[in-house]
Amino acid sequence: MSEKSSPVKYFLSGGFGGVCTVLSGHPMDTIKVRLQTMPLPKPGETVLYKGTWDCFKKTVQLEGFRGLYKGMSAPLTGVAPIFAISFFGFGLGKKLIKSEEDQVLTKSELFAAGAFSGVFTTSIMAPGERIKCLLQIQQGANAPQKYKGMVDCARQLYAEGGIRSIYKGSVATILRDVPASGMYFMTYEWIKEVLVTRGCK
Repeated sequence: MSEKSSPVKYFLSGGFGGVCTVLSGHPMDTIKVRLQTMPLPKPGETVLYKGTWDCFKKTVQLEGFRGLYKGMSAPLTGVAPIFAISFFGFGLGKKLIKSEEDQVLTKSELFAAGAFSGVFTTSIMAPGERIKCLLQIQQGANAPQKYKGMVDCARQLYAEGGIRSIYKGSVATILRDVPASGMYFMTYEWIKEVLVTRGCK
């Protein structure tokens, strides 16, 4: 990441890339969450979903294609600030590690700076993930829906247990995102270095 690059450009380009990621990947994320949270069948009952394809078919049959995009408002709302905070955290992490302005960081130092950014993004990622998952597991187009949308879900969670309810699962999110962010930025810098070395722009 060039130190002279505008933070606004990173915010806009990162936000747009994040939106594209959510739009293309959310249906599979919905299927994943439903498979992970489906109840265990009682004796004599069949499983709710036999697998990925079966979950996809049943979701579309019962709820239409819109059912695959349940809970998408939360990650869409948070994706731009998440990317902005992530790059800010990475830049701050690099500054904290550097002893000299022109110091070239090692791969392990880049990993550490990237991991540092993962702590920052949890502030938005954790509640967003919780709301997304709760909306995703609401099934049936005509069945009673506990949550009417992202804002209603956040409001009900806060009413049930305050801010701690909204941030439930934050520790697990940190344990996932800290190493993931470290690998993301380390790989990003390594690929950029390889491409520049080979004369690519």
